[in-house]
Amino acid sequence: MHCLWLTLADPDPATNGQLIYSKGLIEAARDAGATLRVIGLARRENPRTVCNLLGIDWRLADEQVQSPWRRLLSSVPAVAHRGNAPNMKRLLDQALAERSWDAIVFDSISSGWALGTVMRHCRQSLRPPRVVYLSHNHEVTVARRIVKAARGLRRVSKAVDYLKVRRLERRLVAAADLVTSNTPDDCRRFAAGAKGRSIVFLPPGYAGARLEARMIDDDVPRRAILVSSLDWSPKRAAVEAFLADATAMLAREGIGLQVVGEAEPAYLETMRRRFPSVDFVGRVDDVRPYMRQARLALVPDLLGGFKLKGLDYVFNRLPILAMRVALPGMPLEDGTNIGLFDSHPAMADGVVELIDDFPRLNAWQAAAYDACADRFDWLRIGHHLVQHLAKAERQSPRARRDASTFAAASRSAHLAAGR
Repeated sequence: MHCLWLTLADPDPATNGQLIYSKGLIEAARDAGATLRVIGLARRENPRTVCNLLGIDWRLADEQVQSPWRRLLSSVPAVAHRGNAPNMKRLLDQALAERSWDAIVFDSISSGWALGTVMRHCRQSLRPPRVVYLSHNHEVTVARRIVKAARGLRRVSKAVDYLKVRRLERRLVAAADLVTSNTPDDCRRFAAGAKGRSIVFLPPGYAGARLEARMIDDDVPRRAILVSSLDWSPKRAAVEAFLADATAMLAREGIGLQVVGEAEPAYLETMRRRFPSVDFVGRVDDVRPYMRQARLALVPDLLGGFKLKGLDYVFNRLPILAMRVALPGMPLEDGTNIGLFDSHPAMADGVVELIDDFPRLNAWQAAAYDACADRFDWLRIGHHLVQHLAKAERQSPRARRDASTFAAASRSAHLAAGR
């Protein structure tokens, strides 16, 4: 099976959840027998453009600087705007002209900038490819929560972007022959808006180290850890909100708090001045030594969607305290192998309550490991995806026309609103 795979950017190195999920899916599909050409943006950390590496044909374009005004006036939402550039479109046009593809994969809404070109190609093809949308989130839900959390003029701009997200996500779902989601909650959300259509559950896998045994006791520092790449403003907002509610209490109780993960140096310096009791480490090559020196892990996120750091915590035997919406798709039960909370102050109280409770800390980490041990296998997930790709039925010409009509109506509405 020959697949043209459209993604945001080169996922190597995989420094955040989106890149980890994309890298895992691309390699898992390759290992399951698919032949892939991947189009995305090149990254400074790995400046390759064209290469065939371990059976994957990478075609990567240098990112082009785009003015804020162009992004604001574009019909494409911010999450998909980075790839909406001439050099990316040129790579797509070349790929569509070179050969007939069995499937064209949209790897997250970030690749939605290409939908119009792909749909024109499908209409003009004697043997149109299957169209696949691999969602990373139910983006409408995420965008709605971002609007709710925003204030002032920022809220206005986020509300406008929400409308763009809603339009593009609906177009992707309407056009796709196969739609996947990585949490059961988002599967239900997509199905509710897709006239009962089946949505395939496609969780991430875990390829990292697994700690066979661990004992949390007095030898482990009295510390909580938060592993997060702080390169996205909504994620930053959740972390900052938790720290504002929790740091005074934790410092008063003599509990250390460490934040580890990718972030701009200037942002880290600002956070260190704002929260002097917190140890902001920044990016590290190996997070495992830091996890071994903590008694529990925190997930203060407020946007939902699968959090791959949850798997790092579980398989490194760190008990987890999280917001109730933060870890969908993981087989964990509140009070049995995880602590779930409805507010950041309540989660801070949970840290104080649990930090010295060694029997419960060890029971939770062992039970969470056991619950997840036989799941999240990339090889099995890759075979699952390729099997669904093979049996997905191409939409009927009428369904294609309906999706095209919806897209045309959306563009007309946008142009009308702009006059």
